[in-house]
Amino acid sequence: MAISRQKKEELVAQYKEQIEQSSAIVFTDYRGTSVPQIQSLRAKLGETGSKYTVVKNSLLALALQECGLPQPDDLLSGTNGVAFIGEDIGEGVTAIKDWIKAARIVEIRGAILDQTVLDQNGADALADLPTKEQTLAMVLGAINAPASALVRMVNGPSASLARVINAYVEKQKESAA
Repeated sequence: MAISRQKKEELVAQYKEQIEQSSAIVFTDYRGTSVPQIQSLRAKLGETGSKYTVVKNSLLALALQECGLPQPDDLLSGTNGVAFIGEDIGEGVTAIKDWIKAARIVEIRGAILDQTVLDQNGADALADLPTKEQTLAMVLGAINAPASALVRMVNGPSASLARVINAYVEKQKESAA
């Protein structure tokens, strides 16, 4: 069934919008997946601020070109479902991998991160990136560490003085007894 020119333009515009809002694009082979399974994957990705779309390769290639991104010919062939990953790359790709592990159907084929085309192994490695919350915790820990060290350094002499005074008082008690 042919798609009208108007529908093609709408799809390209939709793809462009999703590309511009994505921090990464993950290509999957969805062959053998049922509609309820794809809806399940969409729901799982929706929890992370990501979207999953079954795409028409030629129209996605056009949208990538218009957005100034590389067009990976090897990824733009066959049955493609594309995950447009939201702000948190680690969380989005981890959600895909967890769903794939449970469903054992979809296969990650590659990804585009910024201007770089990643193969399957590179796309899988995106799941190892820390989530936004983990990154914030690491940054806060790094910021907090010098402050904690400063507090310990400032409190150190007074604590030492208190121990010396306490030892002196104990010694005086022993002498009096």
